[in-house]
Order: sequence, then C-alpha cells, then structure tokens
Amino acid sequence: METRFGYCLFLLFSEWIWFLSLTSILGGTKAEVRCIPSCQPPPVTAFPREVSAAFGDAPEELGVGFKEGSSAAGEQRDNTAGLAAPVESWSKVEPRSRGNKTSCLQKDALNSQEKLSPRKAPSRASAPFSKSVRSNSSCGDAEADVTVDSDQDATSWRRARRSAETWSGFSADGGEEASLSDPDEFQLTSSTFALSGDTAHNQAMVHWSGQNSSVILMLTKYYDFNSGRVTESSLWRSTDYGTTYEKLNEKVGPKTILSYLYVSPNNKRKIMLLTDPEVESSLLISLDEGASYQKHSLAFDILSLLFHPEQEDWILAYSHDQKLYVSVEFGRRWQLVHDSVVPNRFYWSRLGLDKEQGMIHLEISVSNGRSQYITCKLQNCSDGNKGKPFPGFIIPNSLVVQDEYVFIQVGFYGKSVHYVSYKRNAFYPMKLPKYTLPKDLQIISTDDNQVVAAIQDWHQNDSYNLYMSESRGLLFTLMLENAVSSGGPEGNIMIDLYEVAGIKGVFLSNKVVENQVKTYITYNKGRDWRLLQAPTTDLQGNKVYCEQPFCSLHLHLHVSENPYTSGNIVSKDSAPGIIIASGVVGPELTNTNVSIFITSDAGNTWREVFQEEYSVFFLNQGGSLVAIRHTPLPIRHIWLSFDEGRNWDKYSFTSSPLYVDGVLGEPGEDTLIMTIFGHFSHRSEWQLVKIDFRSIFQQRCTSEDYLTWQLHNEGEVCIMGMKRIFQKLKANARCVKARNQYISQMSDSCPCTEADFECDYGFERQIDGSCTPAFWFVPSASSRDCITGDSFLNTTGYRKALSNNCTEGTLLKYSPRRQRCPSQAPRGLQLFTSEGTLVSMLGRNVTFLVFLEEGLGSTTSITVDFGDGTAISYVNISSIDDGVRHMYSKVGIYQVSATASNTLGFDRVILYLHVSCELEQVQLSAPSVVVKNKAVNLTTSLRPSNVGTVIYYWWFDNKTEPIVTLDRVMSFTFTKEGSHSVTVQAAVGNTVHQDRTTVAVYDYFRSHVLAFTSNLDELNPGVSEWREDICRVVKNSMVQVTGISEDQLLVTVLPGLSTTAEVFIVPEKRSRDGTADEKWAHLDQVLSLQIILMAPGRCSAQCGFLAVTGFHSFPSTCLVEVIHHNEHHVHIYFVKGTLLLHENILLSAA
Repeated sequence: METRFGYCLFLLFSEWIWFLSLTSILGGTKAEVRCIPSCQPPPVTAFPREVSAAFGDAPEELGVGFKEGSSAAGEQRDNTAGLAAPVESWSKVEPRSRGNKTSCLQKDALNSQEKLSPRKAPSRASAPFSKSVRSNSSCGDAEADVTVDSDQDATSWRRARRSAETWSGFSADGGEEASLSDPDEFQLTSSTFALSGDTAHNQAMVHWSGQNSSVILMLTKYYDFNSGRVTESSLWRSTDYGTTYEKLNEKVGPKTILSYLYVSPNNKRKIMLLTDPEVESSLLISLDEGASYQKHSLAFDILSLLFHPEQEDWILAYSHDQKLYVSVEFGRRWQLVHDSVVPNRFYWSRLGLDKEQGMIHLEISVSNGRSQYITCKLQNCSDGNKGKPFPGFIIPNSLVVQDEYVFIQVGFYGKSVHYVSYKRNAFYPMKLPKYTLPKDLQIISTDDNQVVAAIQDWHQNDSYNLYMSESRGLLFTLMLENAVSSGGPEGNIMIDLYEVAGIKGVFLSNKVVENQVKTYITYNKGRDWRLLQAPTTDLQGNKVYCEQPFCSLHLHLHVSENPYTSGNIVSKDSAPGIIIASGVVGPELTNTNVSIFITSDAGNTWREVFQEEYSVFFLNQGGSLVAIRHTPLPIRHIWLSFDEGRNWDKYSFTSSPLYVDGVLGEPGEDTLIMTIFGHFSHRSEWQLVKIDFRSIFQQRCTSEDYLTWQLHNEGEVCIMGMKRIFQKLKANARCVKARNQYISQMSDSCPCTEADFECDYGFERQIDGSCTPAFWFVPSASSRDCITGDSFLNTTGYRKALSNNCTEGTLLKYSPRRQRCPSQAPRGLQLFTSEGTLVSMLGRNVTFLVFLEEGLGSTTSITVDFGDGTAISYVNISSIDDGVRHMYSKVGIYQVSATASNTLGFDRVILYLHVSCELEQVQLSAPSVVVKNKAVNLTTSLRPSNVGTVIYYWWFDNKTEPIVTLDRVMSFTFTKEGSHSVTVQAAVGNTVHQDRTTVAVYDYFRSHVLAFTSNLDELNPGVSEWREDICRVVKNSMVQVTGISEDQLLVTVLPGLSTTAEVFIVPEKRSRDGTADEKWAHLDQVLSLQIILMAPGRCSAQCGFLAVTGFHSFPSTCLVEVIHHNEHHVHIYFVKGTLLLHENILLSAA
C-alpha cells in the first residue's frame, strides 16, 4: 500500500475567500471543507476538483434557479436603521454522514495557522474549490458543497435539508409567516443587497479583507458541469462592509470570463484574478483592494499557486503539464523553475532553517515511477545549482516539508522505510515500536517541536494508532490506539482527532472499543485519556441517567459529506474553555437523535443546548454566540446567547423569510458585522443580508465585566505542568471586547510528578503507571547520539512531554542523565543502495548508504568493499552521511560489504549487487521441425552478448505459467504432433525483450541442407523478414519442380552467416495409414533430388546440365539452379538489389 505523508486541517483558511454554490431549495445545501489527496492543505486549484452536490428533480414552482429578467444593477434595501459594527464568525465544522468518519487532525480554521499542515496557510492563496451539481432521481433533495479557505477566522455555510416537516413559527406550506411578529423577538439592524443580473450563476467566491478594511470582493460565476468550465462571471465590490456592491465587469473587460480570485496572504490589498484558460490565459492584478486592474498574459495554464510566507510578491505557479514557474513581481513576469514536478510537492524555504530565503524544495518525477527530492535556487535551477538533500530516489508523492522537519519515504527491497530530517540535517529512519508494521503513515502534527503520526498497522482496516515523537522526530511512542479513520472525499485519510483551540494539550478523539465508537479526551497531549461525562440533565431539565463506562457523551469530530445526520464541533482561541459540538449520549457514537452540546470548562461538564441541528458562530471575540437553525424552510430569525449558551434570545434579521445558503463574518474581528447569503424565493437573485450587531452592545468592556476561571481536569489543576487561570466575560455582559482583552490568562508552574512524564521509546506503561521495557526492547548503554558525539542522555524509561512546563519535584528522578558514551563494539550496521534496489546499470554511479545503530561513532571506522577489487575506508561513520559513490566498469554480480570496527570488535554486512548493461535484443533459435518425444535444444542469443545476469521466461503454446531459467539454452520434449509456439523473454534489470517462433512436430521426417555461395551473404540484412522471403521463394520453386504437396515441404533459412537453409519433407496426411516402410520409401524418393544453390547474378542458357552427384563450377551469373535428374526444366532466380525475380527456362541436356 502506498504511504502518503501529510494530514489535513479541519478547515483550511489561507486568505479570507469563501466559495459558495447555489442549489435547488427543495433539498438542503451542504457545506463542506475538503482535504486534498495525500492530505495536504491544498494549493490554490485553478480548476474544480470537487463535483459532489446533487440536484433532485424539482417541481416547476419549486425549481432551481433565480428570477429571470433582472436588471444588471444591484438592489439594496434597509430593513432597520442602525450602526454597523463587527461580528465574529465561526467556521462551522460539518458533522459526518452515516458511516463516514473524520478527517485528519480536526482543528478549527479560526484558530489554525496551518502549523499542522504540510503547507503553511500564510504561504498559500486561498483555495477555491468548486462543487458540482448532479442529478439524483431517487430523491428530491438537492445538496451543495462548499469548500472554504482562509488564513483567519471565518464562517462556513450550508443549507439544511428541506423536508416536509414543519415547526412552530412556520407555515404549513414551508415558509415563515412574514406577516406575524413574535412579541418576544428582537430586531437586528440589517440591510439587503440583491446581486441582480446573476440569476444563472451557481458559484461565488468572497474575499473580506478585514483588518479595519471595509472592502468585500465577490466573484460570482456559472460553472457548467457538463463542459467542466466557467462560462459566465461577474465581479462585485463593496466599500461599506457589504451594504452596497458595485459591479466591475466593465473594469476587467466585459467579455472577460473570470474563474478564480486570489489574495496575497501578506498584503490583502493585492488581488489576483485568473481568467478561464479556455477563452484566454491571463491574470488580472490589483494593488488597491480590487479598485483597478491590470491584465497580464500567461504562456501557461495555472493549476495551483503557492505564495511565499513572508515575501508578498513571490509566487510559485504549477501548470497542467507539471511545470513549476516562479514570479517575484506578483505575477507580472514568470520564469520556469523545473519540469516534471510532482503535484503539491513543492515548498518555500524557511528562514533560519534553510541556507537561503529564495530556495524551493521540490519532488520531481524521474524514470521508472520514481521520484527525487531536490532543492533549487529561486531563479536559477540549473543542474549546477540543484541540491540533493537525500542522495537516492524516494517513493512518489512522499515529500513533506513542514516546520523543522522533512519527511520522505524510501523503498528498500520491497519494503517502505520512512525517513526524517530534523532542522535540515541528515536523514535517519524513523524508529517505531519494533512490531509496528505500517501499511500507511500520515503526519498529523509538528507543533511544539514534536511529531504526531497516525499509523495503520498491518492488522488494522478502519482505524489508526497515534504515535508521538521526541524533538528530532526519530523515536516514536504510542499515544492512542484504534482512532477512528475513514477515506476522505478526495481520497485522503481522515482521522477522528480534534485539537481544542485556546488550551494547549487538549485533544478529543473517537476510538474503537469492542466494535463501538466512543469519544475520549486528553488534557496532556495523549498521555492519559478518559471518556466524556454526559450532561446531568437534558434540555427540558430532566435528569440524565448515564454511568461510565457503559454510558457517556460522544461527539462528532469532523466534516461530513452529509451534514444533516450529525452536527459540528468548534472551539476558539479567544474563548478558551468553550467547545460546541454535536453528539449523542449513550454507549456509543451514532448518527441518530443528534443534539448540540456545549462545555464552558474545557470538557469537564457539558450541557445540551439544542435538540436539533444548528450552526453556531462565535461573536464579539467569543464573548457571545450566534445560532442559525438547519432547516429546509426560509427563516427570519437567528438566536443569540450572552451567557455561554445557557439562554438564547430570538432576533429577526430580515423582514422577509430567507432561504439561507451561507454565513460570512469579517476576519480580524474588528467590526461586529455578519453577512448571510441566501434567496427569498425559489427563483430570486442571490441576496446578501448584512447584519449589524453593534446596536445590541452598550459599551466597551471593562475589567469589571470579566471573571476568572481555572482550567482543571476533574479537579486536578496542574495540567501540563501549569496552573492556568483564564478571564472570560460575565454572563449577560453586553459589552464589546477589545482585541487585547480576550487572551488574558495567568499561569504558575507546578512541581513535576510522574504524571508529567510519558514512557520513552521501547518502554510501555503498566497498570500502576510505571514504564518498563517492552519485551522486544533491550536497553542499550548508548544511543544514536554516540554515533555523532561523545555523550548521550541515558533514559530512565520516561521522557517529559516537550510542551510540559513543570519544574523541580521529581524532575531529576525521571529525567534522562547525560553520560559519556562507553566504548563498545559496533552493532546494527546496515547497508543499502540509495535507489533501494540491488540492480545497477553499467557506467552509472551507485550510491551506498551505511547506517550504524549502536557504537561510538568517533572511534569506529567504516570500510566499504565494492567487490571489484576496490575499497574505501573512513575514520568515522559521520563522514559518510551523504553516502558512498562508486562506478563499475564491467557487468557482473558483485559482493559489496561494509565493516564497522573499533578496538572492541566489529560488525559486517553484505549485499550482492547486479551490474548489467542495457539489453537491446533477444533472438530465439529452434529447429523448424522436430521428432515427437525427442528432446530438442532451444537457444537464445542476446545483443549485446554480455549484459550481466539474465532471467529467461519460456512459454510453450498457450500455457499461462512460464518456465524460468538462468540458462540461455532450454531443452524441451514435444509430446504431440502439430504446430507448437515457443515464446521466450529475456529480463535484465527493468528491461525485458521477447522473441517467438513456431516448431512443427512429426513422428518422422527427412531434411536436406541447402548450400549458398558466400557472395549471397552480402545481401543478407540479418532480419527475420528477409529469411522468411527466401524461404517462401525456395519453397515455391521446389513445389513447382518436384510436385510435392506444399503441406509436405518446409523450408527454413537459419539466422547468422554464412547463409544456410534446410528443407524438411514430412509425410503426407493420406499416407499416415500406410506401413512405416512405405512412408520412408516415399521420403527417400523425394530426396533423390539434387539441390544446388548459387550466388547472385544472372544465369544464361549456356549453364550446362549438372550431374546428379557432381558439383561443377558454375557461371558467375547463376543465382539458383534446381535440376531434377529425369526432367529438363530448370527454374532460375535473379537478384537485382533486394528484388527477387523468377523465370522459367528450358535447357537442353549436356
């Protein structure tokens, strides 16, 4: 199974760009964040990757689409007067569908800076993924997927399933009573703008600059799912936080069709628009937040973009033909970097780790399905400037450059070995517990200078084990067994693991326990896990009877393709301790009877807040919550809570009920503004409802509006070695939080205890909490540190979590102790070729990699003997981190050995290397006619003749299984009469050639060799077609002269020089009933012919009679003369160049 490194964030936000799609309002829409294949945060994809929404057949009056005949100008309506102010939006984490499990490490996009992604969010433009519409005749529901991408807080959206059910406050025909007013509801300040003229458009991309900017850009387009391209587009711009929009089609060109919108992650004023390459391939660039544009033509079609994490004008562009281009002028000019680049496997260098800022990490495809890891300078990627951090080939699609780590996968003799480089140093194999045999490995996180990996062991199918490393990413210990996994929508692997925002070390995971899925929580980054405590009462205040371990709270932790059967999960850095999720109370996680739950103390206690599905958003820096119901009906209301979800107030945001398609809040949270996307009727335009929340907040928050709460785990306040106290708003404090007020916390370190330490590599935790060596582990007095240095940290069996901040206490008791490396004999020497194979071609450099598991590297010498009479020695093993190169001058099988030795002993390892040259041709030689039940030799000849070790595969007739030999000659006995085919293949390394012939088998036959003069050899090109033509000519002549049946006569011209032929006369079919003597007599009569063949020229009438037994000199003009001793008819053949002519001439007897 192919292993792919990488993992996906729960939501990926590299810019503030939202991608929306409209669908039929009969069914709900579906919002979804997609992880790309190999689980990477996606590059900006210039063409749709996703076509996954479904349309049902809608009745005419409920059809898909919008009002026709709308004017080109937009319309704006003020619903209520008021002030505009910010709203904080939450990017909703979609629940999973029935039977579909989570994705990768679930981490809220709002809080994520994509540290857990193989690609960093700040360095990538937002990824506009599209969705498709496909017909589904089996149900009337329609769905639309949304994929979102931004580098800051954002809001996802979805439209809930529209079913036939109704609720109070809604009319029976499926809409809210617009004329009725609830006396308990409150009014929100809002305005509505209609995107008139775009009724056919089914997709939209929205960019909200944030950072005190009032500019919003929206690109709407019609994506034709049949042709797979954009056929119409409109560009809209607002400068008043979305109150009004201006259509910019005239500014970008009325006939220009735009497909994607990108924004520099380092300067939100810089906008890039990509045109549809089917019409024209060009870029439109704006430097003033989309107010004006300049068009630049492109010589290639862009598939994805990767922005530099710091330099705002530096961009990498990946084309459809696997070429990588670079621009240092924000797309005005482009230069080719390299071709044959593997998709999504290119990375910017990182200052402080890489030698140069303007360097690129690449995985390139080479021959035979292999890849290579190289580094290139920004504008000079010539062969002389390429770096090869790893000397050999790697498995395709395995390069991941993430933080301080570089991960690759290498194939060695049919096995996959995972390598890691820490801080761009030498690569070393990742060490897992001995009997962990991974079918697949995914890098989940590199946060806190530590690697978290998900590994599917050899016996697992729908689950992964989670492992955690020390700082170098080399030694891994078990973190959690049997975490739920599933295949993602893009073919990626999805893991039920969610990192809670705002509090380091808190994770939630769904684990398979006795065929049941249960939710567990950890407060110390995986050292200890426990079940979630169910709420004590339900929403109605009834007592909940739920006793662990038989009953607990279980949560959905992932984005789902079906958001209608499960909910979502969200937490936020600015609201530490608050987690909102959908789930169930019971023995296991299910997709039925899902409710929304909330915790205010980081998962210790939970409350049920809704018994239906809602999307919940953070407002006011997390000080308030906004909930929007998932419903197939149009709505006028949203719900607000100012006390962490204990009480909810109903607010009206529009005078007319709106079918909600999505919600967008401003990044940066400096204003309290939210935009809801939707439409009023089944055929109306897209409506953008801007909601202003500032009118419901009275003032700025002061210190008197806050209270403190202390983080704990079931009463234990020392978590990850710290006591942490956070500030949060008091209940019902309706004040506006300032940006610098939401992160206030106090902390104090705790004395170290055994609970602050996890088990070190090779040790396992026992029931009493102690760490003891695993049965397979032999504690060694040295470590890899002794390979490169003179001292090492001798483990006690424990290691402190890297993000744990405890001090003193038992720190010295459990901490490893630095010791001088003892002198010991080397052990665990390993020898590989960099290509991972035991075959090499003549004239090419072979790179041998040597690794030593244990030994004092400074005093251990290494000798590599190449087996061809040459050897090389090194003072210590650190001298050959980049491998040892050697070139062989002759083909053969060489015994290559490496020996590590010091004063206390040595270790030696051997491999056998096959050196061969390229095989050009194989030729099979076999008798044309053989006798039944008599062994015959089949011979092959090769060109060139000495190519090294050759494996021969022989097939006879229609046999499917070949006979395999190492000998060029095959002895075989045919047991049946008739025509038999023989096929041979000669394999040298990765080169295979084939030849085929046919053998006739009879009980008996007679043969005669034909003589040719030597000058015929000058016309022999040595190809089988020429020999077949000569056979045909000779056979036809003999049939005419002798009267022998064509079926009785076989002629073959043998390959090689001098040119010779053989004639076979086989018994007639009708004579098969006669006696053996009669058969042989018949053949002897035929063989009374004397056949003499001469060389090229022209025969004259003076060619006299030739005696039957005599061999006289012939005129030089004769080519071939066939004489029957009782006849005077002679058949003469002439050769002119390569053309054979035939004449019949009657000669007189001598």
